[in-house]
Amino acid sequence: MDTFLLVFAALFPVVNPPGTAIVFLSLTKHTSIGARRKLARRIAVNAFFVMALSLLIGAFILKLYGISVPVLRVAGGIVVAVAGWQLLNEGSSSKAIDKSPEPGRKIDYSNQAFYPLTLPLTTGPGTIAVMISLGLSRTAYSNYTADVHFLLASLFATTAMAVLIYVCFAFSNWIEQALGRGGTEIAVRLSAFILFCLGVQI
Repeated sequence: MDTFLLVFAALFPVVNPPGTAIVFLSLTKHTSIGARRKLARRIAVNAFFVMALSLLIGAFILKLYGISVPVLRVAGGIVVAVAGWQLLNEGSSSKAIDKSPEPGRKIDYSNQAFYPLTLPLTTGPGTIAVMISLGLSRTAYSNYTADVHFLLASLFATTAMAVLIYVCFAFSNWIEQALGRGGTEIAVRLSAFILFCLGVQI
């Protein structure tokens, strides 16, 4: 239980499913609720594998390519900052307005399920760095049983985070209903600015 709470508490502020759901809603505003929930399920599954693989073999892959965790953070932070900047300026020009689809026409976002909706929007470099750091902490366990318990608890926390991602993303339309169109637009802009700041911070 201690390991579960540690991993979940470390992941929650970085992944931030409720806050990211607002950005997800903005990026998928030209699709139906059913398609958005199907997309949310794919993102949750992708996010689980990104987090689990980062925990299990992330450190090995970085060592294989000679990449350090600080370099991962810098490169990923740039990607997150660019995504936040683009979202922050979306719709601020006539070109962005012209790209809007025709009324009643839906867009298929399935080809964006992994990039950029899963990586780096949902489980970005910050999440990967956290999971790699947790994976490296396994070296403190010399006992095989303790190591297995640590991995199982960590994977259970990762599963719980993936479920939370699905719930927040699948029902993100409730945010729009609660805040209204104007309130949602304000929330999206604020979230985009925070996303840009997170990229710079990373």
